[in-house]
Amino acid sequence: MEKKIDSIDRKILKILEKDAKTNAKEIAERLQMTKTPVYDRIKRLEQNGFISKYVAIIDKNKVEPSITVFSFVSLDAQKERLMDDFATSVKKYSEVVECFVVGGEFDFLLKIVVKDLEDYFKFSKDKVASLPHIGMVKSAFVLNEVKDSTYFPLL
Repeated sequence: MEKKIDSIDRKILKILEKDAKTNAKEIAERLQMTKTPVYDRIKRLEQNGFISKYVAIIDKNKVEPSITVFSFVSLDAQKERLMDDFATSVKKYSEVVECFVVGGEFDFLLKIVVKDLEDYFKFSKDKVASLPHIGMVKSAFVLNEVKDSTYFPLL
């Protein structure tokens, strides 16, 4: 059975998405509700998978210098097994922070974070290019991050 969310659930999600540390009491006050039903709704949203996890967003520039690279990867054939094998392989690489199957000229879009260009060269050569059935890899290096958001646009 597919679980549905109502307008109150959406408001709770929006609040938690902006600050996951907002407690049920504060959310209840904002929504002019009592604490118990808000707490119960949050638990239900978690149990039904609408909230998959809570994370801390780290300011990577304060932790250590890094560069972000987007790599567009095409395989030499678009067969299900080859695509699954590639996806399984890149999931193991900590440098790959996001991976998307895309349509168009390329099969995958990877968001990669590494220390510097030398590390990207090693990663690209030793890991991505060494995978079987790689047809082409094109990379774009991020010069400036204009917007970095984790928000899902709840309509």
